[in-house]
Amino acid sequence: MRTSLIVTTYNWPAALHATLTSIARQSVLPDEIIIADDGSGPATAEMVAAWRARLSTPLHHVWQEDLGFRLARCRNLAIRAARCDYLILIDGDMILQRRFIEDHRQCARPDRFIQGTRVQLSPALSARLLHDASIAPSPWHRGLGRRQYAWRNRLASWLTSRTKWTLSGVQGCNQSFWREHALQINGYDERFNRWGPEDREFAARLLHLGIARHHLRHRAVAYHLHHAQRANVLGAIQQDILDETLTTRRIVCAQGIVTHPILPEAAVNQPTGMHTESPSQHAS
Repeated sequence: MRTSLIVTTYNWPAALHATLTSIARQSVLPDEIIIADDGSGPATAEMVAAWRARLSTPLHHVWQEDLGFRLARCRNLAIRAARCDYLILIDGDMILQRRFIEDHRQCARPDRFIQGTRVQLSPALSARLLHDASIAPSPWHRGLGRRQYAWRNRLASWLTSRTKWTLSGVQGCNQSFWREHALQINGYDERFNRWGPEDREFAARLLHLGIARHHLRHRAVAYHLHHAQRANVLGAIQQDILDETLTTRRIVCAQGIVTHPILPEAAVNQPTGMHTESPSQHAS
């Protein structure tokens, strides 16, 4: 099984640097890393280029023009660009425990997708990790929310992880699935163009396809850097799209990944139209 790690980001290169630092120290590296960039400025491109020279794993940069919050489309571009069978999704403001990739790989099964959890970091601890990305957070650090999820233990995971057919707890920031299944449902619904439940709607269509959700606990541990809540910044949640999917038990969305061509590797790694803009809470 070959794995692609997709990392979403927007104009927060310091956080992305911390995320890539945690990826570099993984016990098992992914076969490729894809930065799914929702319109960041040149600072992010420069930082990704610097990391490309440091990593033994191929690092690709998929970029789209900043036309507002288009996380669904950005993820579709990354899925389309992926060259591997199994995809792991994280946000570019997460610090991964060193066995994160290993755990997702070992827990993968043909008929399910994996939903992990995240440990919230306090503003003070987040600032410390952003200042010194070499620090690896642990369950013993002060400033952890949901501290119980920071404890990695195979036996505890076996006892507490569950296969479910519900959407409770679904988050796109610590998730993995087979690329084939994502293509079958046409990826993320690109009608989501504001902050909203695009990850839950995507998961709902996987469930309708017959792909169960494995709610993974005490493995694939990830720490989430503190930032302002995007819901308060970006406005209304597009709940109506999710409600429509649940009512009709839709499997395939009309506006999804099929609209995007497969890009050659040279085009993936050389995003065009790069421009400078001030950081904001947009997509990460």
